[in-house]
Amino acid sequence: MVDIHSILQDYRPKRRPGSTDPKMYNNPEVPAVSEIPDIFFDEIVVKYKLSRIDILVIMYLYRRVWCRPNLYREFGISQILSHQEMCRHLSLTIDDFHHSLRRIEELGCISTVRSGQYFVRKYFSRENDEKYGQTYDDFEI
Repeated sequence: MVDIHSILQDYRPKRRPGSTDPKMYNNPEVPAVSEIPDIFFDEIVVKYKLSRIDILVIMYLYRRVWCRPNLYREFGISQILSHQEMCRHLSLTIDDFHHSLRRIEELGCISTVRSGQYFVRKYFSRENDEKYGQTYDDFEI
């Protein structure tokens, strides 16, 4: 009788664009996947009662930092070159965006390093980052 391990050992997956392939992020025709920790759905959304716009903004920033190629990932930092372009992409007004940005910053999910540069916590709060061992290479805001 053949066991599952021997079958899987012979299996070779088809070549698909990996999460590090930057071309897939610029092509809306290619499906992409972003990993979001379960703690966001199980704790953060329940505890903080985020609005739809707050969720859009934090997920956009989170994906930029943790789910896409990013030189500053180990520090949890991403640069947003144009707030206008981001608002257009998310179908938000600039006022709604800035209000939401302030709100999620007050909750401690993100911090503004300087204009257009954001520190985004991997587990959305300092307590969760400490609990799951996310240190940001000793980077502290």
